[in-house]
Amino acid sequence: MSIAAKSLPNDTRIDSYVISKTLSRGGFSYVYLAKEVETGKRVVLKEYMPSKLAKRDAEMRVVAHNEKTLEYFNHGRKLFLQEAKTLAKLQHPNIVRVNNFFSSNGTVYIAMDYEQGHNLHSYIKKHGGFLSEQFMLTVFPALIKGLDMIHKTGFLHLDIKPSNVHLRPGGSPLLLDFGAVHPIMQTRSSQLTQVITPGFSPIEQYNNSGYVGPWTDIYSLGATMRNCIDHRIPPDAVKRHERDIMKPATEAYQKKYSHELLKAIDWAMEIDPMLRPQNAADLLAVLPRWEINSSKEESA
Repeated sequence: MSIAAKSLPNDTRIDSYVISKTLSRGGFSYVYLAKEVETGKRVVLKEYMPSKLAKRDAEMRVVAHNEKTLEYFNHGRKLFLQEAKTLAKLQHPNIVRVNNFFSSNGTVYIAMDYEQGHNLHSYIKKHGGFLSEQFMLTVFPALIKGLDMIHKTGFLHLDIKPSNVHLRPGGSPLLLDFGAVHPIMQTRSSQLTQVITPGFSPIEQYNNSGYVGPWTDIYSLGATMRNCIDHRIPPDAVKRHERDIMKPATEAYQKKYSHELLKAIDWAMEIDPMLRPQNAADLLAVLPRWEINSSKEESA
């Protein structure tokens, strides 16, 4: 079924916003381009809509599939709202800015600033991979710094992938889609609303009792970096865990990129969570430096 068949129709009014069009569908949400009724300002509106737990009824309200999924849906909705409140307080140039959040239609909505540009997935597809080292070292250190702030605030993103990275004109990135964001747990607590993106999710995310942490986001970031250089979705983490046939980046692309960059990617993509960088600062520290003001042969 198409996105349009499940998303809210264009011109639907939600609180003080009117939907212009559906932008995308994620594991837990729909994303819309909308306008503020009073000002006409364009915003990105995210709707909590976990397809495995809920559906839209005849009145377009979001409701749990059944009694079995109701508890999980309500729990996820509560977390989504709580985390929206926290994210709204984050001020970082590489994290999308949340400016409003509210409950309506049986679910929760988050309004974010709309920014010109395009997402990294489309950019990789357009250029066929092998993005320059300058591009990599302009985009990813900034993303890592934003991720570090998220972690220090006590949250995990848990859904980092190229389609959740927005490139503004000039290449300045924004980390998007916090629909899967989850508090950092101090124990191996069950993750009730886990998002899985084959190729980008590490092994610990495939188990609801998997011990996720900052290292989990690091794997996804490393997989996103690898996708930038070879245009291929990395092998599924479960298959890598059973038999890893993925050639290390330091061997596969040694003639195209610096050893330091490739080594950082391989480290971030270690199958064993304990062998990866344990926090964003560790990964940032091993990336080579690039002079931002040098010639911009490749800007987004």
